[in-house]
Amino acid sequence: MLKKQLGLVNVFSIAAGAMISSGLFVLPGLAFAKAGPSIIIAYLLAGLLMVPSMLSAAELATAMPKSGGSYFFIERSMGPMLGTVAGFANWLSITLKATFAMIGIGAMAAVVFGQGQVWIIKVAAAIACVLFLLLNLVSVKGSGKFQTVMVMALITALVFYICRGITAVEHNNYVPFMPARWQGVFAVAGMVFVSFGGLTKVIDVSEEVKNGGRNILLGMFSAFIVVNILYLLVVFITVGLIEPGVLSDSLRPIAIGAGAVAGKAGVIIISIAALLAFATTANAGLLSASRTPMAMSRDGLVPKFLSATNRRFSTPHYSLLLTAGVMLFVIFTLSIENLVKTASTIMILMFILMNVSVVIMRNSGIQGYRPTFKTPFTPWLQIGTVCIYVFLIFEMGYVPLAMTGGFAILAMVWYLVYVQRRIDRESAIVFLVKRIVSKHIQRSGIEDELKQIALERDEVNPDRFDGLIKDCQILDIDERITAKQLFTMASESLSKRIGINKEKLYELFLQREKESETVIRPGLAIPHIVVDGENMFEILMVRCKAGVIFSELGEPVKTAFMLIGSSDERNYHLRALMSIAHIVSEEDFEKRWFGAMNIEQLRDIVLLSGRKRDR
Repeated sequence: MLKKQLGLVNVFSIAAGAMISSGLFVLPGLAFAKAGPSIIIAYLLAGLLMVPSMLSAAELATAMPKSGGSYFFIERSMGPMLGTVAGFANWLSITLKATFAMIGIGAMAAVVFGQGQVWIIKVAAAIACVLFLLLNLVSVKGSGKFQTVMVMALITALVFYICRGITAVEHNNYVPFMPARWQGVFAVAGMVFVSFGGLTKVIDVSEEVKNGGRNILLGMFSAFIVVNILYLLVVFITVGLIEPGVLSDSLRPIAIGAGAVAGKAGVIIISIAALLAFATTANAGLLSASRTPMAMSRDGLVPKFLSATNRRFSTPHYSLLLTAGVMLFVIFTLSIENLVKTASTIMILMFILMNVSVVIMRNSGIQGYRPTFKTPFTPWLQIGTVCIYVFLIFEMGYVPLAMTGGFAILAMVWYLVYVQRRIDRESAIVFLVKRIVSKHIQRSGIEDELKQIALERDEVNPDRFDGLIKDCQILDIDERITAKQLFTMASESLSKRIGINKEKLYELFLQREKESETVIRPGLAIPHIVVDGENMFEILMVRCKAGVIFSELGEPVKTAFMLIGSSDERNYHLRALMSIAHIVSEEDFEKRWFGAMNIEQLRDIVLLSGRKRDR
């Protein structure tokens, strides 16, 4: 397991840094050539289209903070075949985006050492790739700190550009506002969407985030708000500062705009900012992309050596080396436009699968799926988002669509040749189908896995009460019964565990009920008795959907926790009552309790409660 070394500021910096790069410093010129001033709307639309996927990613990441997040979510929800496709797609999309940022660094070097020299761009990009590889090999924490410093400097430079440029815009530059109509807007939105897609890539390192349930959510949301505001203001100002003919042919639009309002000093500041932007995206991309092969290796979808971590630095060195190797290959082979469009198409495909994953996991009935944040308006938000994303994919053009299709076919071939004979793991969608078909289903491996993930996420140290629940007997009764019938069943069950005659236990339960009613609220009872002996304490949990009749005047009891202990355990008896009170008062307890499919799911509900544990 990887060390948790990343805090809230690191999460913000990784997410923000992955968004602010070529999409802001290079693409506005290419986008303007396609849609004119309406690129402002296109950038806003691309940001808005990111919201549903951000929400879905946040829900999945807070429920399952694991390395290779996007891949992990899809594999666990839809199975190894789509998981294989998603894993390679996630890895490739982040890798391509990070590579594009490294080419941006190369372009900056070409400006300094030789304008227009393609070989300088490629060599400089390759050198940058090697340097970031070395940084990530040595330290995740160091990489996170480096990322934070760069992002803060970058934001400062952009704020400078906005403040200097906002009063110098030419209103005539916004006319005509939409020369290519809405078709151009949608085409550009799809093209720049890859820039916003970097936001969710922080979930690929979620296993290394401290207090992930809080920091992942806050880091992503704050990065989204800050970066979207910066994007819109910078693009708006750039369009207003630069003549349309100049902007359409420019690969350095922000630098030209800075030169127009702040002279050479402005060009230098924005050039440094652009370099920082490319560096933050490249670093964040290499960091997050390398976690996907590692996660796939853990699951057996790719060779095992890719999950190995360095003993000294606790970094996935083989996965980092593979990712950097692919980046170097792409640097020297692919064109920029096909690189951007292919990365965008693959990323949109990933978002489609991730939105579907939320719907599957939410309706699976797996008790271990416990997100600390839930996406609103599920499943309608996800359904509408998927339809829009499919439209965007077809707007990207035939070349990236063909490349993405070919890639998906190759991933499926890999699944059939390598994965299928090695993996036999049940996914959430299989669990969901079984749940729909039958009311009685066996315990599934994915239930145990998600339960363990939830316990690790919440840093739960099991106490004595957890131990009692893990070992206790549970009665799940279908028909309506009386309290005496319940006491009879409970006595028979408990007598075998504590070695006391069942008739004696029955009399004690009956006597306790006569002395004082144990129904503490409508539908809930906690019958408890004291027996002779020492160091003895047992719990029996009961669910009776039809209800147990404790009183003719009262509401039938559907949930009961039956406690039995020796007199020396009186203090612990009170602690157990407090634990039960916390469990049953949780907001969604009754929904989960009565929705549980079997006894083990009932046990999971109690074990996964958010109650405070004894030290």
